[in-house]
Amino acid sequence: MLIDLEAVARHIAEVAAEEIVPRFGRLAAEDIKEKTPGDLVTAADRAAEERLAPILRDLVAGSRVVGEEATAADPKLLELLGGDDPVWVIDPVDGTLNFAAGIPIFGVMVALIRKGEVLAGWIHDPLRERTLMAESGGGAHVDGCRVVVAKGADVKRMSGNLAFHTGPREQAAVLGRNADKPASIITLRCAAADYFNLAEGRTHFALFNRTWPWDHAPGWLLHKEAGGFGRYLDGRPYEPLDIYGRLLLAPDEASWRRLRETLWAA
Repeated sequence: MLIDLEAVARHIAEVAAEEIVPRFGRLAAEDIKEKTPGDLVTAADRAAEERLAPILRDLVAGSRVVGEEATAADPKLLELLGGDDPVWVIDPVDGTLNFAAGIPIFGVMVALIRKGEVLAGWIHDPLRERTLMAESGGGAHVDGCRVVVAKGADVKRMSGNLAFHTGPREQAAVLGRNADKPASIITLRCAAADYFNLAEGRTHFALFNRTWPWDHAPGWLLHKEAGGFGRYLDGRPYEPLDIYGRLLLAPDEASWRRLRETLWAA
């Protein structure tokens, strides 16, 4: 399947510039809703997804769309990821909590998936007007320049994100006891920003517990194409349909194993 990465990136940037950026810092109370306790959706989320979905669908014949907001209304849309048709997965505003609070850490995430394989991914930073993109097997790029993950290191020299606020309570307790072993823990509340940092080598690792495909299919591929190594904690490879796996990403397999051993030490 031929994919014009730059064309998709232009469409994402255009929609973000017209539907997301003008609303940042200007949301009225009625523009912010709660889907479930603590899970927000804004007028920007809805408008961007509604604009982007038909544009992407028209780019690849026979493709379908699984958007975060559409899936909130119809969870059965997730079943499309297991079918034969190419599927666009959209997170129109990743980091909605930040966006709604006026914190400039959010992004747009898009992936193209077919038969459970992530073919391409994009993460767009609307405020900085930068797009991280990759096609499977082609490396990860920003503004035409290839990006590479940080070099592997001892755990005490690594920095990254640990998901304390989601996942089993016993996991949070173990991670809490070992959180002082890496050099630093960074919490951005935005997977788009976390993956940007990983792919460009600013951070070394990240742990995610709720792996919704719109949050992680683009980022997992981009991290992989930048040279990184990611697996669920039990060693299984990433799968877009597994939304409850605990996903750990690191610069390489050796670093991944050191992190798993250190962070889960009794």
